[in-house]
Amino acid sequence: MFRQLESLSELECDVLTRLRDSLAAQKHVCVAYSGGVDSSLVAAIAHEQLGEQALAITGVSPSLAPHLLVEARQQVAWLGMRHQEVSTLELQDPSYTSNPQDRCYACKRELHRHLAPIAAEANGALVLDGVNHDDLGDHRPGIAAAKEAGVRSPLAELGITKATVRRLSWALGFPWWDKPAQPCLASRFPYGELISSERLQRVGQAEAWLIQHGFDQVRVRSHGLAARVEVPEERIADLLQPLLRRELVKTLLSQGFTSVSVDVEGLVSGKLNRV
Repeated sequence: MFRQLESLSELECDVLTRLRDSLAAQKHVCVAYSGGVDSSLVAAIAHEQLGEQALAITGVSPSLAPHLLVEARQQVAWLGMRHQEVSTLELQDPSYTSNPQDRCYACKRELHRHLAPIAAEANGALVLDGVNHDDLGDHRPGIAAAKEAGVRSPLAELGITKATVRRLSWALGFPWWDKPAQPCLASRFPYGELISSERLQRVGQAEAWLIQHGFDQVRVRSHGLAARVEVPEERIADLLQPLLRRELVKTLLSQGFTSVSVDVEGLVSGKLNRV
């Protein structure tokens, strides 16, 4: 088992035990693994308890930022877990590319359409995801698609919140325990705006540039060809330093945006859900 490197409360120790017991009770599992802190915890404990009978599967498409795919590969290699990547085709589905409010339903339906046969070939493995208890109170249409596909969510089922996921990951020594949440690139477009491979790539390149310049928490919202940059409120002044600001504008214009602004409210996850 992963050795506990930091202390946990009695309640947190009980939560970890129940998560271990829940996964140990399965014979074969496939984990829908994005590299985020939630699915990484499920994958890690599944691997700990089941060894070669646990497989992590990552859906790969233009909506996944390239650096996140690299990180997912590095993390699963660190765990020593079996890993498979599968290309998903949500960009061929108008119910995804038209970007309705339930876009995530179409995305997860496509993902689990690919995971189901892989799980079937893996001795009828149970498919798990990283949905946590907090996610149940958010706008997450993809959860319905996962349930329809028979996917189980051990974190949510055990009432494990995001904060607890981070605490457990920290105590077990996982280097990514404080990794920022990184929704897929499609979340950068207001509902109703068309999603295309070109637009996803443009946003991904803009965010990659900002990450390379020290802003590990960032969103580049795309309103038509206008870019609106969000960083944490305490980092806005850093972003607006004259030299960096001019370089930011120059870079994003060269990538195909026609205007660049900075959101003075700062980064707020799920901001586009307000409407």
